[in-house]
Amino acid sequence: MSTWTDEELEKVGAAEELQITSRRLDGTLRPAVTIWAVRVGDGVYVRSAYGPQNGWFRRAVASGAGRIRAGGVERDVTFVIADAAQHPAIDAAYHAKYDRHGAAIVGTVVGEKAAAATLLLLPID
Repeated sequence: MSTWTDEELEKVGAAEELQITSRRLDGTLRPAVTIWAVRVGDGVYVRSAYGPQNGWFRRAVASGAGRIRAGGVERDVTFVIADAAQHPAIDAAYHAKYDRHGAAIVGTVVGEKAAAATLLLLPID
């Protein structure tokens, strides 16, 4: 396991969207899905707008690993269920970054329901 560099955190955190993919059992990557992501401190977080039953989210949790692309950064990552203590800060980060898209859209990735579909992305060397 490694950590994000400051430059990676800045670029991924500033990117409007993130492409995320999980690994199949044979190690190959699934097709990428475009989602929103936020930076909170030294962490990068993603949430499924359609809850924990969404296909990409279930596959990410099941595989535990994949790859992301955002802001010119491409990294292999592991997917970890986010610590519940981080949810208020993650909500605030989503509001700060995406509220301009409107309450109905941002409402899909904030709050108690969204918390159950939150992953921390940890870079892999």
